[in-house]
Amino acid sequence: MSHLHIDDFSHDVARILMQAYMSFPRPGALYVEDIIGPTEVDDVGLHSSRHMACLGAMLWLADEGWLRYQATIFHEGLEQAVLTNKAFVLLTSLSDLRLDNPDPQLPATVQHEKATLAEQFMQAIRAQDSVRTTAVVRYLLSRQPEPVCAEEFAELIKPDTPESDEEWL
Repeated sequence: MSHLHIDDFSHDVARILMQAYMSFPRPGALYVEDIIGPTEVDDVGLHSSRHMACLGAMLWLADEGWLRYQATIFHEGLEQAVLTNKAFVLLTSLSDLRLDNPDPQLPATVQHEKATLAEQFMQAIRAQDSVRTTAVVRYLLSRQPEPVCAEEFAELIKPDTPESDEEWL
């Protein structure tokens, strides 16, 4: 049996984090409508359960330390939302989860970027693949930031460039 609310949650989390990532470090408004599309209110002005679940995902991400925000915008979204350090570090880190391997012909910098969790999220969203999206969300939410080792960037720095000198490190 499929748990559709978990699929919806995973899609919401992916889109919320990517929207915040794309505007990082600038805080901005996150609207439910931008994440799930327009929804109708009922006869008494209440939002749908789907709308409220998306808003709930935003608030949950904030409670769990993935987002900061200044205030809610009624039931429409969050004002001045921005990724936390934890979210930024994990989204830009290299992912052990590789659903697609980058083309080995690509430059090292592009291969590095394509191996990040943020790129995994973008690929899952573009593919509209629920299984992939849920996998990437679960993978991310189970992680804690670790110190970034210089070795992660070793292939990006050429030995004959000034960036590789001791004084730059």
